[in-house]
Amino acid sequence: MTRRLLQCLYAPAMLIGWNAAAIACIAHGLSLTVLVPLLLLAVGASFAAERMAPYEPAWNLPRQDGWRDVAHAVVNESLGAAALAAIPLVAALRPWPGIWPEHWPLAGQWLLAVLAADAGITLGHWASHRFAVLWRFHAVHHSVERLYGLNGLMKHPLHQAFEALLGVAPLVLAGMPVDVAALLAFAIAVQLLLQHANVDMRIGPLRHVLALAPVHRFHHRRDAETGNVNFGLFTTLWDRLLGTAVDDPGLRFQPGDFGIGDRPDYPRAYLAQLLEPFRGERPPA
Repeated sequence: MTRRLLQCLYAPAMLIGWNAAAIACIAHGLSLTVLVPLLLLAVGASFAAERMAPYEPAWNLPRQDGWRDVAHAVVNESLGAAALAAIPLVAALRPWPGIWPEHWPLAGQWLLAVLAADAGITLGHWASHRFAVLWRFHAVHHSVERLYGLNGLMKHPLHQAFEALLGVAPLVLAGMPVDVAALLAFAIAVQLLLQHANVDMRIGPLRHVLALAPVHRFHHRRDAETGNVNFGLFTTLWDRLLGTAVDDPGLRFQPGDFGIGDRPDYPRAYLAQLLEPFRGERPPA
């Protein structure tokens, strides 16, 4: 009974609960630093759910990748925090007046930011599977062979910067305030948890609208022909427009289904993964 309840409540509780808590904290004047412990609590809640209702128990077992994934998460979130700190400078240097609807309620501004960022980041993600120079950096994320919460933050810093340029920079140039940008960054981190969590979540018809783990797992398949689908970050809207939306509720993924099919030798260590995109093409074996 407890497992079934967790399967049904996990996704809405994570998606609505943590974002609502973050918005409420900022709306009541708390410092943006409150988002750090909130995110750590969200990560902890996700990890607990992975133990209580795992999609695949084997994916809860580390494969000498735990500290590497922590390193990716810490570095990428720290870079994101540094980018937030630069927003006032961008605003000061912007030669045109901002058009951001700052008179809207904070929740409305947050929703606008989420939907706008979803478009830019999803299209950047789609492009990263079609252009070799982008794929070299994005491949770091696809080298994982088990899906669990921290996988979402496992990105090459330069690829994260590319996605931010497409998805967030236009909003900053439009005048998005720092507090809304911080809430957007928080929402992205929570969404990445939801997309990669090893939780046997049941989302029903929401799988047609929201890009959560039951939909996103298709994207991590080893075979590029079947894995170049479901690029959406928050929603499935852009995949439907691009013709890349795929779903099969009856399909169950197993250990060995994920990774990069033609690169079983992809580096596993953190520094080696940062350097891999800069290495020359290897001759065929």
